[in-house]
Amino acid sequence: MSDAYSSRRSGLSLLLHNRLASLGALILLLAAAAALLAPWLPLPDPDATNLLQRLAPPLTPGHLLGTDGLGRDMLSRLLWGTRVSLAVGLGATLLAATIGTLIGLVAGYAAGRTDGLLMRLIDMIMAFPYILLALAIVAVLGPGLLNALYAIALVNIPFFARNVRGQTLSLRDSPFIQAARLAGKNHLQILLTEILPNVLPLIVVALSTTVGWMILETAGLSFLGLGTQPPDADLGSMLGQGRGQLFIAPHVALVPGLAIFLLVIGFNLLGDGVRDLLDPRLKSGALLRSQAMTTVQRPAVPERRQPGALLEVADLQVNFTRGNRQVPTVKGVSFHLQPGECLGLIGESGSGKSVSALAIAGLVASPPGIISGGGVWLAGEELLGLSAPQMQQRRGARVAYIFQDPLTSLHPLMRIGDQLVEAIRCHQLLSATAARQQAIALLEDTGIRDAAQRFDAWPHQLSGGQRQRVGIAMALANDPQLIIADEPTTALDVTVQAKILAMLNELRHRRGVALLFITHDFAVVGEMCDRVAVMRQGQIVESGTTAEVLRQPQHTYTQRLIASVPRPGQGRDFLRQVRELAAKEAP
Repeated sequence: MSDAYSSRRSGLSLLLHNRLASLGALILLLAAAAALLAPWLPLPDPDATNLLQRLAPPLTPGHLLGTDGLGRDMLSRLLWGTRVSLAVGLGATLLAATIGTLIGLVAGYAAGRTDGLLMRLIDMIMAFPYILLALAIVAVLGPGLLNALYAIALVNIPFFARNVRGQTLSLRDSPFIQAARLAGKNHLQILLTEILPNVLPLIVVALSTTVGWMILETAGLSFLGLGTQPPDADLGSMLGQGRGQLFIAPHVALVPGLAIFLLVIGFNLLGDGVRDLLDPRLKSGALLRSQAMTTVQRPAVPERRQPGALLEVADLQVNFTRGNRQVPTVKGVSFHLQPGECLGLIGESGSGKSVSALAIAGLVASPPGIISGGGVWLAGEELLGLSAPQMQQRRGARVAYIFQDPLTSLHPLMRIGDQLVEAIRCHQLLSATAARQQAIALLEDTGIRDAAQRFDAWPHQLSGGQRQRVGIAMALANDPQLIIADEPTTALDVTVQAKILAMLNELRHRRGVALLFITHDFAVVGEMCDRVAVMRQGQIVESGTTAEVLRQPQHTYTQRLIASVPRPGQGRDFLRQVRELAAKEAP
C-alpha cells in the first residue's frame, strides 16, 4: 500500500474526530448493550405488578427509576421496552430500505414506461400525510406490533425509492456502465455489480438517518394504542400509559420520553458520522473545517530579496495533513515577478505549481493545506499576514486567478453577464447599468463576438474557448496588478489554445499586468514567458530567462522535460533520448 493511502484517516479515527458522532455512537452503544443484557440483569419481572408500591418515585429501594401505575419496575420495563423499540425501528428501516432500493434501482435503470409507472405508485403513497397513512393501514390490519412495523415501513418506502432512483438515473448511461454492457453483462449483473455498489453509500447514509424517524413513528403509534399491546410494552406504549400520571408521578412518562429522545438523537448524530466515513474526501482531510491563514503558526517572515519586484515569493512552504502527520508539498519556493513580466512556472503534474499559486492568492484551504513558512509580497504588501477579510479585498482587485477548467469555474446557474457584473461591483461602486456596460466592454476586449447578445448567455451555451475568454474577462474586471493563469488552455483544443495564448499575451502588454503562467508545456513557455522557473517535487530546481533555459538547461530534470517534447523527424531517436536522460537522472 502506498504511503499516500496508508496515511489516510481510518474510519474509526474519523468517527472519533467527529465529537457529535462519537457521542451518538456512545449513546446507542450503551442503550443497545443494556437492552441486550436485560434478560441476564438482576431486575424484577417487567410485567409483575405490585399495587402496594404503585407510583413509587425514583431511587426507591429496589426500584432505581421508580414504579408505574401498576407497581411495575420502571427500569426493567425501560430496558425491555428499548429492546422492542430498537428491533421494530431497525426492522422497519431495513424493510423500507430493501423494497425502496429495489424499486429505485429498477425504475432508474429501466427508465421509460417502467420508471413512469413505478414513480406514479410512489407518488400515490406520498400524496397522503405519512402519519395518517400509517394510522389508516394499522386501522385496516388491526392494532399490533407487526402491523405497526409494516405500516411504518410502507410509508417510508418512497424516501429510499426516490433517492436510489435519482442516483441510478445519473449512473445508467455512464461510461463504466457502457463498458459493462460491452463486456457482455446482463441487466441483473449490471444492477448488482455496477450500480448497486455505487448507490450503496447513499443507502447506508439514508439508513442511518432514518432509523431515528422509524423509532419515533413507531412510538407514536404505540402511544395511540395501535402498536405494542399489553402486557408487552415498548417506549411509545410506556409513554402513553404514563400520560395519565403526568402531574402526580411525572417520572412514569418522563423516563420513556427521555429514552426515545436519546435514541433518536443518537441515531441522527451517528448518521452524520456515517456520512463522513463514506466520503473519501473527508478521509483524506479535503473537507475538514478550514481556518484562516493568520491562525497558522509560521516562523519569522523572511526578508525581501527583490525589493523592486511587483510579486516576490520567499521560502514559501505548504504542508498537507494526512492522518496524524504533515506532508511537505511546497518546500521553500522562491521567485519574483516584475510589473508587466510573464513568468512561466513549469513542471510535471503534482510538482506543486498550483499549490504555490493558490497560496499566493490565499486560496489554500487550511486544513488540509497549511502554509507553514515563507512570505509573499505584492507591491510591497505581505499577503500571508493579512486577515481573511483583508485578503478577500485583494483578490480580484490586485491579484486575479484564471482557472484551468472554465466550465467548473463559472457558476452554472448564473448568466455570464451577471457573473461579470458581480465581480465588478464587489470592488467598484458602480450602478447596475454602468457595471453592465463595463462587463460588455470586457467581453468585447477578450474577443467575444456580439458581446451584448452574449451577455445573457448561460455558461453551458458557450464553447470552451468562449468560456475561457469569459474567465479572462472576470480576471481583468478590476484591473489587477497580477494575474495567475493556472494552465488556462489545457482543456481546449489546439487552435483555440493558440488564440487564447495570443490574446493573453496581447492583453498583458497592452494593460501592463504581470502574469504568472502555470503550465507543463515548454512550447507554450517559449511563446509566452520572459522567464521560467522549473518545479519538481515542491522545489524550484532551475530558473532563468526563457531563452537561456531552453537553449542551455542545466538541471537534468529540465533537460528531460525539454527532451520530452517530440520534434518532427526524430522517430525512435526521441524515445532513446528520453530513456538515456531518465537513466542519467536515476540514482
